[in-house]
Amino acid sequence: MNTLLGRRARILAATTATAGVMLVAGCTSSGSGGGAGKAAGGVQVVKAGQLTTCTHLPYPPFQSEINGKVQGFDVSLIDLVAKGLGVKQQILDTPFENFKTGAFLNSGQCDLAAAGMTITPERKKNVDFSDPYFDATQAVLVSKKSGIGSLADVKAKGRKLGVQAQTTGEDYAKKQGFDPISFESSDAVINGLRSGQVQAVVIDYPVVQGWLKDKANADAFKLVGNLNTGEQYGFTVKKGNDKLRAAINKAIKDAKADGTYKKLYEQWIGPYNPSPASPSAS
Repeated sequence: MNTLLGRRARILAATTATAGVMLVAGCTSSGSGGGAGKAAGGVQVVKAGQLTTCTHLPYPPFQSEINGKVQGFDVSLIDLVAKGLGVKQQILDTPFENFKTGAFLNSGQCDLAAAGMTITPERKKNVDFSDPYFDATQAVLVSKKSGIGSLADVKAKGRKLGVQAQTTGEDYAKKQGFDPISFESSDAVINGLRSGQVQAVVIDYPVVQGWLKDKANADAFKLVGNLNTGEQYGFTVKKGNDKLRAAINKAIKDAKADGTYKKLYEQWIGPYNPSPASPSAS
């Protein structure tokens, strides 16, 4: 991904130059519009009647456009937050590097960010994270024709490794001594593997799990490693936005308590294992 903030944002001619494409999430409808307002519990929102979520598309199974609507695990969880606040969720597609800096939160374009984002000390300097909502691992996916059987083989055989730019997968690969080819999005990563630009990729396991559901991908690629890096995902809000963060944490807690979390996990990701090691490659 290019580090220039504007490159990834998808712009509509009718919008301002700094805004990405506004897409309706899940089965929600657009908000009432207008300026800033308040939701239930006194939570301040940047646009009256809606909860505006920054994300980065596509990143299935967490968020992607399906049949003209943005859907996925993250989207479904934030829909629960919006419902609790008495508003509707709207999605704003923005560059992933924005989530490290909190730029769109600080500028008042989004209320929160949901992008399959790992909680890290560096990111905590710029944004406030919700409670963790997902335990993640990194996966190594390779072309079946490559002769690669592990991440170590990539280096030993002089093969090329692909990652998604600005992600912890990219950070991990560099720490292991690789000089990876960085792609703008998860779609670009898999396309790089398909085209032979790279022979292996390191990316979040649930993404690989989703790719391998497609028979053509399963026929061409195989999983050769699952790297338990101890990562956890969180949603982010502008620093000091404690009321919204509390509302997000409540929605996560309630969803886990009443079975909704498990249902959504199985819908979007796969078999649910509530242990800290979930998800696994088995």
